[in-house]
Amino acid sequence: TTLLLGVFAATVLLLAGAGLGTMGATVIGMSKLAELQRQAGAPGAGAGTPTGGRAASAGPSAGPLPPSAPAAATLGVEAVDDEKPGALVVGVHVPGPGYAAGLVRGDVLLAFGTTRVDSAADLAAAVSRARPGKEVKVTVRHESGGYQQLTAVPGVVT
Repeated sequence: TTLLLGVFAATVLLLAGAGLGTMGATVIGMSKLAELQRQAGAPGAGAGTPTGGRAASAGPSAGPLPPSAPAAATLGVEAVDDEKPGALVVGVHVPGPGYAAGLVRGDVLLAFGTTRVDSAADLAAAVSRARPGKEVKVTVRHESGGYQQLTAVPGVVT
């Protein structure tokens, strides 16, 4: 019974999107962290890790980040290129700035502040230029087809 329940729970988590980090999604704001860890020579660091951009060995052996590294903004979402212009949200970190703004899986981000978003890379670039803690208007097309403008406050990745 326990084994069957465990297999069922794993299947539900997989179908709910818990494994999306291994499918090539862009973790917004985490690419800068991976770059800094690569520069510091941390083993296992990189955007292609199974943990969705976080270093596989993020414990004490990973070493501290360089003291001169500036804080980078993060939206706390995973996004991929949409079929049309925009970045399709495939994961929302809870808690996180995207979750607090009301973003949900299936939303397509079309604009971040005054920057038009045509791809996940455009979104990553726009978020990296944002000032952490400062409100930004985000234009979203919901899965239902409706459009909405949300207010997000990008967080900090140090």
